[in-house]
Amino acid sequence: MPILWLVIILGIVEGVTEYLPVSSTGHLILATELLGFKAEDWEAFNVAIQPGAILAIIVLYWRTFWDVFTGLFARRPEAFRFVRNLVIACVPAIVIALLFGDQVEQMLGNAVVVAWALIIGGVAILVLERVVKPRECGGVSNLTLRQSGMIGVVQCLAMIPGVSRSGATILGAMALGVDRKTAAEFSFFLAMPTLSGATAYYLLKHNDRIAPEMYGNILIGSAVSFVVALVVVKLFVGFVTRYGFGPFAWYRIIAGTAALVWLGAR
Repeated sequence: MPILWLVIILGIVEGVTEYLPVSSTGHLILATELLGFKAEDWEAFNVAIQPGAILAIIVLYWRTFWDVFTGLFARRPEAFRFVRNLVIACVPAIVIALLFGDQVEQMLGNAVVVAWALIIGGVAILVLERVVKPRECGGVSNLTLRQSGMIGVVQCLAMIPGVSRSGATILGAMALGVDRKTAAEFSFFLAMPTLSGATAYYLLKHNDRIAPEMYGNILIGSAVSFVVALVVVKLFVGFVTRYGFGPFAWYRIIAGTAALVWLGAR
C-alpha cells in the first residue's frame, strides 16, 4: 500500500474516533497493523496528527471559548468556573504522565491490550448506561470541584490504549450524575489541554522519531483528521442525547473480539 493512502486512512481513523467513546489510539494501532505496517513505527505519526482533531473543537465551539475569554475580563463567575473545572480535571493526567510516562508508552504498540480494553470498556458502558441516572446540570460551568477532579482521575484510565479518553471522561461524568450532553462537551473541551500537552510532551521527548520527510505526511494526516472530526463531533452530541452510548458499547465489544480472533489467527 502506498504511504500516502496509509496517511489518509490514519487521518480518517483519528478524526472519526478521537471524540467517540471507542479509543482513537486503539483504532490507530489496530488499523496500522491491519494494513500491514508495524504500529510502533507509526506511533509518533499517530500522536503528531492529533492537533487536527483538536482544531476541530476550537472551530466548532469558538463562540463558547470567546464567551469564556471575554467573561474572564468581565469577571463573570461562570467563565472562571469553566476554566477552573478544566484546569482541575487536567491535573491528574499530568501527574500520572510525569510519574509513569515510560510505562504508558510501552503499551502503545500492543494490539492485544487494545482488543481487551475495547471489550472491557464496552461492557462497562453497558453497565453504566443501565444503572446510572444522570440529571441535567446546566453546562460545564456548573460542574462542582469534586466532579471535575473525579472526571480528571477517570481520564487517566485512557492512558491504557483501547480504553478511550472520551469514553472514560464521558462515562465518568455520567457516573457522577452529569447529563449526556454536558458530559460529552466537557470531554471535548478537556481534550484540548490534555491532548495538546500530551502531544507536545511526546514530540519533545521523541523528536528523533519523526524524520524531516514525514512533515508533509503529518500535515496531510492532520488536515484529514480536522475535516473528519468536524463532521463527527457535530453529529455525535445529537446522537448520544437521543440514543445513548449503547451502540458504541456493542461496537467496542464486537471490534475487540474480532481483533482478538484476527491477532490469534495471523
